[in-house]
Amino acid sequence: MSLGHRLGENPLLTARDVPPSVPELEVVSVFNAGVAKVGDEIVLLLRVAERPRSDLDPPADALTLDLGGPFPTFQRLAAGYRKHEVIGMCVLDTSVSPARMKLAYIPIDLPGLDLHDRRAVRYRDPRGPRRGPNDGYTDFLAQMSHLRVARSRDGIHFDVEAAPALSADRAMEEYGVEDPRATLIDGRWYVTYVSVSRWGITTSLASTLDFRTFERHGVIFLPDHKDVVLFPGRVGGKYRALTRPMPQSFSKILGVWIATSDDLMEWGGHAPICLPRPGRWDEQRTGASAVPFRVAEGWLELYHGVDHDSHYAMGALLLDGDDPTRVLARSPQPILAPEESYERNGLFNDTVFSCGHLDLGDGRIRLYYGAADSVLAAADFDVREIVASLEPWSGPTAA
Repeated sequence: MSLGHRLGENPLLTARDVPPSVPELEVVSVFNAGVAKVGDEIVLLLRVAERPRSDLDPPADALTLDLGGPFPTFQRLAAGYRKHEVIGMCVLDTSVSPARMKLAYIPIDLPGLDLHDRRAVRYRDPRGPRRGPNDGYTDFLAQMSHLRVARSRDGIHFDVEAAPALSADRAMEEYGVEDPRATLIDGRWYVTYVSVSRWGITTSLASTLDFRTFERHGVIFLPDHKDVVLFPGRVGGKYRALTRPMPQSFSKILGVWIATSDDLMEWGGHAPICLPRPGRWDEQRTGASAVPFRVAEGWLELYHGVDHDSHYAMGALLLDGDDPTRVLARSPQPILAPEESYERNGLFNDTVFSCGHLDLGDGRIRLYYGAADSVLAAADFDVREIVASLEPWSGPTAA
């Protein structure tokens, strides 16, 4: 069942619509956008993934990485390498402040290099023991993401700004910044986003009035933690956030939790509220997606779930209006699942993944979503249809 009415203009934005941040890079994908209404403008805070251009030979002064030590170090690439003999990487140089991105070229015949996953570069020193996490492999991303602003008057046709709005500038963002969510609280927009590095996946916070200048507030959840979405204001005297811790012990259950705070920086009261359900469309993992919003019945949260085939789909969760730790209902089936070619084929196939929605008025919303980790699309929903599709939930949060 799909309740969403996809826009005929989909996909709204593709890599061809986004200029690279520097000429030496190419945009791989544009997806997973936070959403805001600022004055008469609809603002998308896009995740833009880039990598070094594959159609150019390494320049004469090209750098490579020595991957043999505990930390990679820059060194000159030997002369004579051609484009088909190397893989380019975006690497954050943290030896300077603020940190800045450099390009490095790794010979593809380097012993210990694993390039089977086109989203990643894996390396294991063939001279060392195969012990430790990941069987001794160190993982790097083949591309680096930053956040870019796009603006629109109609919510369909967007002008993408030329420069990044937020990009990696510190060690905890070594592999880039990803998946922003924007929540309006007391007249200011608060943006949670994922900071990725060798130390893990953390969640950071920034704020803005106009999506032109931003104030960074730093890490608010330790690794590994993502899919953090703030409620729009205090509920019961506390700020609330939906979160997704990623435990690496025992059964590794990845699901939606809730946390509370007095200041948006320090969080406690952690409790699971929407964990995977065996045999359902969300049996492998669940995570918060859009900012929760009030309906007559309580708080409605549009969340993503993953099935046993690693297909990402969207569903809904109804929480008590006064006590959002209480789950009232959940989607028995997805409200939006990958069906179109742009949702089924891309960097990560069979994926619809949202970071935000727009209130269209009269009980209707527009959900902006990343499709196949490659492009940005949108679908319109009748909120009443979503609520009517839910089944009451009275079971334990872990069921």
